Amino acid sequence: MRHGITRLGPLVLAVGALLLAAPATPALTLVDMLERQVTLPAPPQRIVSLVPSVTELIFALGGEGRLAGVTDYCDFPPVAKEKPSVGGMLAPSLETIVALRSDLVIATDSGNRQETFAQLQRLRIPVYLVHASSVAQMLEVAARLGTLSGREAAVARLIAHLQQRIQNVEKAVAPFPRPRVLYVLWPEPLIVPGRGAIVTELIRLAGGESITADERSDYPRFSVEAAVARAPEVIILARHGTGSEPIARDKWDRLGSLPAVRAGRVYAVDGNVLHRYGPRVVDGLELLARVIHPEAFR
Repeated sequence: MRHGITRLGPLVLAVGALLLAAPATPALTLVDMLERQVTLPAPPQRIVSLVPSVTELIFALGGEGRLAGVTDYCDFPPVAKEKPSVGGMLAPSLETIVALRSDLVIATDSGNRQETFAQLQRLRIPVYLVHASSVAQMLEVAARLGTLSGREAAVARLIAHLQQRIQNVEKAVAPFPRPRVLYVLWPEPLIVPGRGAIVTELIRLAGGESITADERSDYPRFSVEAAVARAPEVIILARHGTGSEPIARDKWDRLGSLPAVRAGRVYAVDGNVLHRYGPRVVDGLELLARVIHPEAFR
């Protein structure tokens, strides 16, 4: 710990100089999604996003002018990669965050480290935490980011557009039976969406029933034997990262007793549009619906 404090010393001095140079303005106190109070000297003008979903939403709202920095994983829209990078989500460069004159860092409790929050607090850089494990919470994140990025007027339009698309999917799949769906987030070990995962909700909205929806953890490990016992009628394999290859399907194709395999209903999808709680999650919902219920979209 002593080593970490020593390394932060020059950064603390640099931030202190910036704070001393800043004009006195009325403080602005916000409450983030983890019920933490976040006090800012003024509405933020130079935001660093440590969350790809947040970056996507800020661009969708037209607030990218206030986005001073992003992570290496913030790759959508493509123009986001032109923003200065502060490194990875787990260990972003504090030096870069300071050099960007950041007045607010937006992070998440489910992808960034508590150590990062503590270091930024020592540097007196405010951190606003977001969290979303449902479509409703994703829309709430959008509304909050609209306020933070000065794009309040764009929030209602974006949310209405996303909600209309969701309703269109629900209406399209409503007449059809709900097949049992196995969604594979990761092959080895086998990771699946549980009760609190946004993917589980998306499968339901798309007209399916996830066979792992009753698992208590959000993203639990699961056994192939348990998956076989639940006889999925549709198997969906997610790939991760732009340009990555789909998960190998060989081991699933060998399980000829499964209804999904017998019917030729083993599919690969882009996890970026399903695992991030940005505006593209509705693209992911539409993709799932076409996979689960192709008969609804002929």
